[in-house]
Amino acid sequence: MKALVWHGKEDIRCDSVTDPEIQDSRDAIVKITSCAICGSDLHLFHNFIPAMMPGDIVGHEMMGEVVEVGRGVNGKLRVGERVVVPFTIFCGECEQCRRGNYSVCETTNRNKAMADKVFGHATAGLFGYTHLTGGYPGGQAQYLRVPYADTTHIKVPDSLSDEQALFLGDILPTGWQAAVQCDIQPTDTVAIWGCGPVGQMAIRSAVLLGARQVVAIDCLPERLSMARAGGAITIDFEEESVVERLNELTGGKGPDKCIDAIGMESHVGLSQPDTIYDRAKQMMMLESDRPHVLREMIYVCRPAGVISIPGVYSGLVDKIPMGVAMNKGLTFRMGQTHVNRWTDDLVRRIEEGQIDPSFVITHTARLEDGPEMYNVFRDKRDSCVKVVLKP
Repeated sequence: MKALVWHGKEDIRCDSVTDPEIQDSRDAIVKITSCAICGSDLHLFHNFIPAMMPGDIVGHEMMGEVVEVGRGVNGKLRVGERVVVPFTIFCGECEQCRRGNYSVCETTNRNKAMADKVFGHATAGLFGYTHLTGGYPGGQAQYLRVPYADTTHIKVPDSLSDEQALFLGDILPTGWQAAVQCDIQPTDTVAIWGCGPVGQMAIRSAVLLGARQVVAIDCLPERLSMARAGGAITIDFEEESVVERLNELTGGKGPDKCIDAIGMESHVGLSQPDTIYDRAKQMMMLESDRPHVLREMIYVCRPAGVISIPGVYSGLVDKIPMGVAMNKGLTFRMGQTHVNRWTDDLVRRIEEGQIDPSFVITHTARLEDGPEMYNVFRDKRDSCVKVVLKP
């Protein structure tokens, strides 16, 4: 089969690889009909996340048709069914899964001991996302082996197209969880840093959950335009002060809820001292992530507010104003997404027309064009916001 394969920093190739096979009774094989490139795939592309190996198949946003199931699936998934495959692999049986905390499943990360040492604590197994998350082949491919397939799937109603359903596996529930974690009230101002795909879903989620006003922060015109179309007030951080504008919009009190939809690669322009500081620390390997957004959120968030972090962080950050956060009484909520906790509700909302996640797609291409589309997505060429690939 054809698959997108990691060969090193900024070197993704479309290779011929061995077709996947059933390895365990709870496995299924899915023929991929649509997959996507995610912003966190760029962390692998740039080699910011360790423990990738040449030959690893990438990708964690995918859906398709079940073509084979193991005996242990026990009728919970059948050949011919359309499914979205969530990026989190979960057993459904451990203590965390029973609590609905699927992204910290205690069973599915095959390299948990190594991840505990490197990350401090292992996530669940994740598709196509380094050997620290289990080393599972990803879904930017023609076929995918899904372990724990009796639990790790989302069935797709016939009424939904691939484009409407695909993002149920990651960015839609990620944006939704980010907003739900904020405990949004009708009087709230919700500020969202980053108008990439997750930020766009968070904007629409905050609107659906009844925020009084939603403010979106970015610098790319196409992203800001998309955010305004979703109901947000926008701030171009290259044109005006984020802090001053947020204070203006909130009568000097600051937003009630703040969402970091950027993560480890935040930036504000090389002229800003903290960005220069963070880049220097990264170059000297004294800091792994750039936390400008975290700092800004802490300074601007209203006392007793909530900071929600769906953006991916990989390791260590520096100069976080914890004294400010403590004295303001801020609540932090963060983590990888518990995808299947939210998907029944989100499927219903898509079917009812409350949200159509396909709005975020700007580019559709063949799987064979994937290596070039990584470059397009990275460089934001041709107003690229989200790429869908068709194997």
